[in-house]
Amino acid sequence: MQEMIVHQNNSLSLQSKKNPKTRNITMEHQLLFQICGWIATLGLIFGYLPQAIQTIRTRNTDGISLPGFISMSIGCAAFVVQGLISGNYYLLLTNLITCTCSVIIFAIKMHNDYFKKKD
Repeated sequence: MQEMIVHQNNSLSLQSKKNPKTRNITMEHQLLFQICGWIATLGLIFGYLPQAIQTIRTRNTDGISLPGFISMSIGCAAFVVQGLISGNYYLLLTNLITCTCSVIIFAIKMHNDYFKKKD
């Protein structure tokens, strides 16, 4: 487990509880950290959004596994909370968008499954 420490000069340190040596993260590392965060955010959003849009447009949810989808939605919601608590805006933004799409798709899936049982 590592603990992140923010210093007065805005540099970050990671300190392991098992190993008390501290590793400073320089401005270059902070920039790399931010770039990786934005790449991950955009990659996940643009990877997930087309499927969500297609499901919303076609209303076809036959191929969606409900238990798997519920698990994924719970994970997204937990990451939203973690992003809020930690102030990690990349994590928050990514999972807020995917969680919103998940809730919409979940509602469509439940609607479709409910009316299929009536037929």
